[in-house]
Amino acid sequence: MSNDTDLIKLYSARILALAADIPLLDRLADPDATVKRRSPLCGSTVTVDVNVSDGVITEFGQDVKACALGQASASVVASAVIGATRAQIETARDQLKMMLKDDGPVPVVPDAPFDGLEVLIPAREYKNRHASILLTLEATAEAMEL
Repeated sequence: MSNDTDLIKLYSARILALAADIPLLDRLADPDATVKRRSPLCGSTVTVDVNVSDGVITEFGQDVKACALGQASASVVASAVIGATRAQIETARDQLKMMLKDDGPVPVVPDAPFDGLEVLIPAREYKNRHASILLTLEATAEAMEL
């Protein structure tokens, strides 16, 4: 069981800074695809809109209602999502999931061009937060399938 000191370490200044400055929070007026994902455990939700041309994301918008960890993840993803391919989104999602659940490595650039996800390594111990952290990448991957 974690104590208050562990939670304070989890919510580092970097995570809180990312959560406070999430890019691309405006929803798209006419998206090619929209996907809403919800974490049943904590109730966090993320809705993403994407426009895709020639297999890459050209426009992205999101509505994020999540804990600071989910917000930090959404911030990192939004900072690099324009120009990403479906394969890169899926790779980042899979690598982030392995990083959190299986103590895998941090998602690797350029395969998954989302530099900064390493800030979420301390969340490995908090399995109840994993779904929230994965929401944006999962929703974006699903949107790329449509």
